[in-house]
Amino acid sequence: MKRMNKNICKHLSDLKPKGSTINYCEACVKINDTWVHLRVCQTCGATLCCDSSKNKHASKHFEETGHPVVISNLPKPWSQFAWCYVDKKKKPLVR
Repeated sequence: MKRMNKNICKHLSDLKPKGSTINYCEACVKINDTWVHLRVCQTCGATLCCDSSKNKHASKHFEETGHPVVISNLPKPWSQFAWCYVDKKKKPLVR
């Protein structure tokens, strides 16, 4: 039986991160607004803004769709992580 790290939830334990080549918030562009950082939905691939952005499109996407996991779309290795909205858990990524 596979033992799960208690700091990592079931949504993050077997995650195989899918990145994006999109470097803008798809929802912010539609309303001609700006963003701070980006998150990539691991269910559908949407690239949306983080909670530091005023529109918080990634969180709104989770609330609307139930898609549980996003990854950061940041270039620095120390800033790459996955976040599970359901369990409010964070997992560092090594890409």
